Formats: sequence, C-alpha cells, structure tokens
Amino acid sequence: MPPSPTTDVTAPASTLTRLAWLDTLRGLGALAVLLEHLLPWFAPALRPYWFNLGMYGVLVFFLVSGYIIPVSLERRGDVRAFWISRLFRLYPIYLLVSAGVLLMALWIPVREEVPRDLSAVSAHATMLLDVVHLGGLADTMWTLSYEMVFYLLVTALFVAGLHRHSGRLAVGFGAVAVVAGLVLSAPLLAGPWPAYVSGAVFFAGLACLVTGRFRNVAAYVLGGMAVVLLLFAGFVPWLGAAILAVMFTGTAIHRWEQGDGGLGPVAAATALVALAPIWSIQAGWWWVQPGPWLATMALAGATFATAMALRGRRLPRALVWLGLISYSVYLLHHPLLRLTYAVVGDVRAAQPVVQLSLSAGFVLAVLGLSGLTYRYVELPMQRLGKRVAQRPSAGDSA
Repeated sequence: MPPSPTTDVTAPASTLTRLAWLDTLRGLGALAVLLEHLLPWFAPALRPYWFNLGMYGVLVFFLVSGYIIPVSLERRGDVRAFWISRLFRLYPIYLLVSAGVLLMALWIPVREEVPRDLSAVSAHATMLLDVVHLGGLADTMWTLSYEMVFYLLVTALFVAGLHRHSGRLAVGFGAVAVVAGLVLSAPLLAGPWPAYVSGAVFFAGLACLVTGRFRNVAAYVLGGMAVVLLLFAGFVPWLGAAILAVMFTGTAIHRWEQGDGGLGPVAAATALVALAPIWSIQAGWWWVQPGPWLATMALAGATFATAMALRGRRLPRALVWLGLISYSVYLLHHPLLRLTYAVVGDVRAAQPVVQLSLSAGFVLAVLGLSGLTYRYVELPMQRLGKRVAQRPSAGDSA
C-alpha cells in the first residue's frame, strides 16, 4: 500500500509540525519496502526472515492512511475537494512511473503479470489492479488498489452518515478476512471483464463525485463496487479484507484519541487479522506463517504506537523529509532496481563490500531522484489540485 499522503503543503507550520510523526511513519514504511525489494537482489544474507520487511512497511502505511484519510474528508466536509486532492496527489508520479516503465520496455520487458490487452489499461487507470486480479507495471502498485478501495468506501460511508462506525467496520472486515480465508481459494469473478466494468463505473462515478451531479448515488455505487471487487475479484480475498480491517483500525485509533470510542474494537480487529491466514486456503507464503506474520504485525503496531506517543516531540528532520518523498520512493525504487540489475548483473555471489556499496549507492540514488520528483512533480501538482478544488463546480452551484 502506498504511502498515504498526509501533509498539506500549504498548511500552517503548526499543522505541519503536528503531522510530522505521520510523515516519519511513512518514511520508515517506504524505507522498509525499498529494503525488502533490494536485499534479495543485492545482499540476500541481510534479509530477515523472522518478519517481512515489506509487509511491515505496508501495514504501517495502511495504519497511517486509516488514521488520517477519513478524518481529512470529515474535516473538509467536501467530497469534491477531497477527491480532487487525492487525484492530484496520487496520479502525477504514478503516471510518470508508468510511462517510464513502458519506455524501459524497449530494453527491459514489462513484468509478466501485466496483461497485454486493454484490461491492463483500465486497471492501471483506476489503480484497482490487485482487486481485479491484474499485475501492475511496477511491483509496488498493488497496494494502491487497497488505498483506492478505502477512499471509495470511506466516501460512501461519509455520504451515508455512517463514517463514525470505524471500530465496527474494523472488526467486521477482520471477521470477513477469517471467513474469506476459510472458503475462498481464488477470485470468483474471473477474466478481464471486472477490469473493464470497474473502469467504466469508476470514471462515470468519479465525474459525479467531482461535479456534484448524482453525487450520493455515485458514492454508494462506487463504495459497493469496491467491496465486491475486494472480496470476489481480488487476488487474495482474505488479505484484502484484512487490509481494510487494518485501515479502519487506524481510524478507530484516531477516534479513540479524540474521545470518540474505545480500544476494544482495535484489539478485536487485531486478533482477527492475526488469525486470518492461519486456516486460510491461500496461505502458502512464508511470511503468513504464524511466526513471521505475528512478528510483522507486532512490529508495525509497535512502530505506530511509538510514533504516536512521540507526536508532540521534535522528530529527526531526515525521517520527516523521507516521509515527504516516500510516495516517490515507493513507486520509483522497483523499476530502478530492475534497471540497475540489468546494468550490473547478478551480484549475489560478490564480496560483501561490493554488495553493501552497491546497495548504499542505490538507496542514495533513489532518495536523490525521489527528492527531485517530489519537488518538481508532486508539489506543483498538489498546489494545482488545491487551486482546482477551490473553484466552484456546476453541480454544487446549481
């Protein structure tokens, strides 16, 4: 799941300081995912197997998204502004990376998981890749599917006035994850048509959300579609439901912090997510075995809790900066890793000093390039998005 945008670059300094702990979490998550992909290729002896670095980072991202995204929508109280900000935040660097991967395809073939037909175009356009069982141009794009599902569902709940039931939703999706693991072994909605249908519905519904015409109906349709895809068309239904449980757990934590609910649902949802893969039909990966899975969850939760406890303190500027550029880091590093591997070859048998030097150089290169794309692509588009959101829409003024 990608790093979820949290900081409004035009916000007052006090707000930026208050959100620094979230940026720090995003920075740690991005670094963990980068290392999860880097180490097997360039320094396999350093890769831990008692927990999964990548899933640790992803769980941290999803907790952050759950904590801040619904509250962002509620604070604005404006579905149109919320979606415009999301689109201008998520798509510019996403489209740039997609174009870069396609350009690299002249030398490095596109991943085999990406279909060579228009279903891939539709799935990439909506970001609903994983929940329509299609691979992304960049390996990390799969988590964006769950971010998008969460946004769609949160919007529907907000329009319906049900957005404050975060704890119940966390427990509900946790229970669904357990049941889905027991009964589902593959997508029930197979073939390319979920990608085509969801693409048409997504963009028609998005137009309604932004213009204000039939907004409520569109929000309900999009939210319902998101849940159906998550449970019946996704690669791993139990994992999709577990991810939504984690995100709503983040929201429930925020509500508890504000005095609007207790921690009982948080504990229950955590237990259900921990149990979800134990009896699951789709649980053959090493990282969902009880030991690594529980360790990964515990580390992600402890990291979030520690950062939350330190939220009133000044945090290292390097980590906060890493959080600001984390979305670029997240999307850029895997295509660049493939490019680097194509240039330098297999170094897994090389001397440790060579492996460490190459790894350190790669990380620095990714951070440097991500800093540039953040400054010259992400920031300008975020500012443009804010200006667009401030303009009245025809539907709202009618």
